[in-house]
Amino acid sequence: MEVLLLIIVNVILPVFLLIGAGAVLHIRYSLDMNTLAKLNTYLLMPALSFVNIYQNEIDAHTLFHVLSFLILQSLCLMALSAGIAKAAKFDNSLSATFKNSVVLVNSGNFGLPISQLVFHQNPLGLSIQIIVLIFQNLLTYTYGLYNSVSVNTKGLQAMKVFLKNPVIYAFLAGLLCHSLSIQIPGFVWTPIENLAAAFLTLALVTLGAQSASLKLIRFSLPLILSIVGRLILSPVIAIMVILTLGLEGTTAQALFIASSFPTSRNSSLFALEYGNHPQYAAQAVLMSTVFSIATVTVIVYSAKILFPG
Repeated sequence: MEVLLLIIVNVILPVFLLIGAGAVLHIRYSLDMNTLAKLNTYLLMPALSFVNIYQNEIDAHTLFHVLSFLILQSLCLMALSAGIAKAAKFDNSLSATFKNSVVLVNSGNFGLPISQLVFHQNPLGLSIQIIVLIFQNLLTYTYGLYNSVSVNTKGLQAMKVFLKNPVIYAFLAGLLCHSLSIQIPGFVWTPIENLAAAFLTLALVTLGAQSASLKLIRFSLPLILSIVGRLILSPVIAIMVILTLGLEGTTAQALFIASSFPTSRNSSLFALEYGNHPQYAAQAVLMSTVFSIATVTVIVYSAKILFPG
C-alpha cells in the first residue's frame, strides 16, 4: 500500500497537476493550441528522442523483442475492437472511430512524461517508450487514417504525413551518432538537452489545454466500450503477449505500462476531419485520460511487482 501511495504522489499527481494547470490556463487565456502542438511535435519531442537514444544503448535483441510485442499487441487490439464493433452492430462510421479509440494510444504528451517519471533512474525504460511512440505514429497514419477515410484517395497522403514527423529523424540521428561515437560540441548539446528537459512540462500543459475544451454529455455504450477496451483490455492483452514472448525486467515493465495509456488525441482529430462521430471521439479521449489516473497507477504498481528488474 505504501508503494502504491508513492506512485500516486511521485508519478500520477505531478502529471495531473500539470494537466490541470494547462486546462486552467487555456480556460483563462485561450492558449494557441496550434503553436503548442508545433512546439511539442517539431522541437521538444525530437530533442528528447535524440538525447535519450544518443545517451543510451538499445541492443538488437531488445529492439527485436519490443517490435515483436508492439506488432502482436496491435494485431490483437485490431481484431478485438473489430469484433466488439461487429457484435455491438455499430455502423461503419461509428465502428471506425471506436476501433481508433482502442488501438491508437497517447504515447506522446501523456506516455513520454509518465515514462520519464517512472524510469528517471533507468534510461532504458524511456528509450523503449520512444520506440513505442514512433510505432504508434506509424500506426496512426496507416491503420488509423485507413479507418477514417478511403485508402484509394488518402493512403499515400497518410504516409507523407508520417514521414514529415521529425521524431523519426531525431531517433535515427541519435542512433547514428551513438553508434559512430560522434562527439557533439557543448554549444550544440546544451540547447538540445535543455529542450529535452522542457518536454515533460509543456507536453502535459498542452494536454490539459486540449482537454479543457472537451465536454462529456453522457456515458453511451460506445464510450464505455472504448474506455474498457483502451484502459483494461489493452493491458490484459499486453501481459499475455509479454508472457508469450518471455520478456522480463525493464523491457516488460515499460511495455506493460505503455499499453495502459489513454486514447490518442489523433483519433478525435480524424473523427472531426472526416465526420465520424466527432463528439463521441472527443469524449473517449477525455474520459480515458480521466480514468487513467486510477488505471495507470495500478499498472505501474503491478509492473514493478510482476517484472522486477
